[in-house]
Amino acid sequence: MCGIVGIHNHPEASNLAYLSLYALQHRGQESAGIVSSDAGAFCMHRQMGEVADIFDVGVLKRLSGKSAIGHVRYSTSGQARFENAQPLVMNARGQSLAMAHNGNLTNAVKIRAELEASGAIFQSTMDSEVIMHLIARVSGGELIDKMAQALSLVEGAYSLVFLVDEMMIVARDPRGFRPLVIGRLDGAYIVASESCALDLIGADFLRSVLPGEMVVFKDGRMKSFLGKIEMPEIRKRAHCIFEYIYFARPDSHVFDRDVYSIRTGFGKQLAKEHAVDADVVIPVPDSGVPAAIGYSHESGVPFEMGLIRNHYVGRTFIEPKSEIRHFGVKIKLNAVREVVKGKRVVVIDDSIVRGTTSMKIVKMLRNAGAKEIHVRISSPPTIWPCFYGIDTPNRDELIASRKSTEEIRKFITADTLGYLSRDGLYWFEKLENREWFCDACFTGDYPVAITDNVQKL
Repeated sequence: MCGIVGIHNHPEASNLAYLSLYALQHRGQESAGIVSSDAGAFCMHRQMGEVADIFDVGVLKRLSGKSAIGHVRYSTSGQARFENAQPLVMNARGQSLAMAHNGNLTNAVKIRAELEASGAIFQSTMDSEVIMHLIARVSGGELIDKMAQALSLVEGAYSLVFLVDEMMIVARDPRGFRPLVIGRLDGAYIVASESCALDLIGADFLRSVLPGEMVVFKDGRMKSFLGKIEMPEIRKRAHCIFEYIYFARPDSHVFDRDVYSIRTGFGKQLAKEHAVDADVVIPVPDSGVPAAIGYSHESGVPFEMGLIRNHYVGRTFIEPKSEIRHFGVKIKLNAVREVVKGKRVVVIDDSIVRGTTSMKIVKMLRNAGAKEIHVRISSPPTIWPCFYGIDTPNRDELIASRKSTEEIRKFITADTLGYLSRDGLYWFEKLENREWFCDACFTGDYPVAITDNVQKL
């Protein structure tokens, strides 16, 4: 997860960064931060919490300058604490450098141990800081070359935005795990994890940053450097398929496709593969909505909002006693009795991880009077953990790694259970282009070797 943004050459750079982060809040809610550059002098504000709670008019006014970068964090490497909030700032060889990172490095532990053995001092527990130290260690040459040399040493997933003086540099790993797009607003350039950030501030979408590409924004101009990051082996693209299944907002344009149409297509494929006589199709909001619409259109079964989400859910400061059943789910979702009572219900969700939430949703619907409950999942079974930017549990905690579909059905107490097939998942792509996507969480076929965290396997 995590979301990043960069603004170059706009008089209200920090305001635009704030609004862009607001649009990317779904990608991380643990911390947020913005660093701006005013004639080369950095101004920074970062804090634990959500964007709207961290920034106000006074804070944004202090973040002066025509360039700014920002970050919203969901921790996948490093604990959820202040020192791990981004952007990171480092002073090296008389030059200040700020960086925001989306993704996970798979060899950061190994590199960090080597750096610490040679005297490096780390301020956080994040893999992202490894990149900063590597850049600082490269002597001589242009900054873009030093960055490329440092990035050639790391493995895994990274979409990065750097701020140096008022120059902004972005980079994407050679496999393109995580999305990164470029937009234009008057004389300014905007980069962001998703196009929905561009839409909010009125920027025009230009294109995606290419896998393995570095782009420099300086003096209101953009220059591309493709191929500077050395690739020791032949690399194929590995776009994260879960961006389409769950992470990206449905109104975003990611990996050069519209997310909404792909998700409705997942639902249509589900209806073809797992049809069932039913009275109503309901989504688990919000991620299940487009697939449920697609399922309804293909099957002819009416779509209804049979589960309502509380959009103001945070951590409660009290936990109820046992008499409040399924509190953790009920505080987020509630069944609409008049929609499901006496009905044969098809419930659409994007995935099942441990299975406990699905079980509680099924029981909630039964308590609301549902006659039958048929669970349909708009992705294949999640069998393997992710190491490229998703905080999935260890493999033995993934229910599909140790139970068959029928066993999972019994566990969640549904009448039937159907997962989207891997072929159905790629309904939008030609057979020969499926290798452009990383679906290791379904197949165990990891496109980049896992040096760190092998215990999760």
